[in-house]
Amino acid sequence: MISRYSRPEAVAIWSSETKYKIWFEIEAHAATKMAELGVIPTEAAEAIWAKGENAAWDSDRIDEIERTTKHDVIAFLTHVSETVGEEARFLHQGMTSSDVLDTCFAVQLARASDLLIAGVDRVLTALEARAKEHKYTPTVGRSHGIHAEPVTFGLKLAGYHAEFQRAKRRLMTAKEEIATCAISGAVGTFANVDPAVEEYVAGKMGLQVETVSTQVIPRDRHAAFFAALGVVASSIERLAVEIRHLQRTEVLEAEEFFDKGQKGSSAMPHKRNPILTENLTGLARLVRSSVVPAMENVALWHERDISHSSVERGIGPDATIHLDFALNRLAGVMERLLVYPENMQKNLDKLGGLVHSQRVLLALTQLGQSREDSYEAVQRNAMKVWRGEGNFLDFLKEDPAVIVPDAELEALFDLGYHTKHVDTVFRRVFG
Repeated sequence: MISRYSRPEAVAIWSSETKYKIWFEIEAHAATKMAELGVIPTEAAEAIWAKGENAAWDSDRIDEIERTTKHDVIAFLTHVSETVGEEARFLHQGMTSSDVLDTCFAVQLARASDLLIAGVDRVLTALEARAKEHKYTPTVGRSHGIHAEPVTFGLKLAGYHAEFQRAKRRLMTAKEEIATCAISGAVGTFANVDPAVEEYVAGKMGLQVETVSTQVIPRDRHAAFFAALGVVASSIERLAVEIRHLQRTEVLEAEEFFDKGQKGSSAMPHKRNPILTENLTGLARLVRSSVVPAMENVALWHERDISHSSVERGIGPDATIHLDFALNRLAGVMERLLVYPENMQKNLDKLGGLVHSQRVLLALTQLGQSREDSYEAVQRNAMKVWRGEGNFLDFLKEDPAVIVPDAELEALFDLGYHTKHVDTVFRRVFG
């Protein structure tokens, strides 16, 4: 669970100390409401809070008890009784283990969501700043990895900003859907625990009540949550792959910041490798690996089984901790990204104007030439440039099939034509 690719804030959510604190709060809040309903003595509920609220639950002691009981919640309740005393017998009245486990898992996932949303916000801030910085920085657009038509680097980043806006909405929806509480008893019928207890605990823990729990919270909620994490991870990877491509020696339009004293290779002192974005690609794979197990957890037997439990003990911490780390690493990459406009212009000019081929094609059709003949004429001259035989504009001027006057042809090679709607796109993205 804890790896070098983690931040303390994210790890803390999944620590034993946090888990047992949440377990106690769920049990103690339930006891408070049960006392109000007359199910247990009021003084017992008060004593539970007084003796247990600030207690440091001993993970080693709980593990020791569990080696005998083979049941984690029973082991915890046994340890609570050692601390709280005889009033502890009033805990867990009418409740089942899943009431504690599932509600705690919901709290942890909701708290993890807050960190993830904050991470997306940091990415958005970095992307907005860099997009506006390079709003009109011309660069070549690529399709299939091949030069297509001119864009601006700011437009590229604006597209990623829009994608991470969607990521934030997905995470907010995922949090809302996962943050549910179930305190409904053995098979979810509330036979031995009043629904008012569930409502009270939910309110205290910042959750909504589960509509229908069958002893467990339905796992379609969790499947949707981890699917959302997988999509966000894929968005991280898409931007990471773009930066990795731009950092290639033959391209070098942008690259990760290279710190003083940093080393790129144990063998080759000249190397400056895109290690952070390569790492992000790997982390995205790890996060996405949680999606299929979460989907497979949906189909449990009847009112419940525990086939989901072992899965969630792994994917809950792993996916959220890794995604939290990845978002903050990506933000750092974008905040310090080195951008080389001169190389962007050099690459844009590399094919001698071929990126303007569509404008020539359209001009020919507007002058009355068939699309087929126009395409053939433009392509014929473009292929000469691909073969290194000369300049595109010169070839077009010499071709009698290209009926556009020379002055108009030259105007078709104006780079500004491709940036005339940048403001429109930026308004859509940034408002």
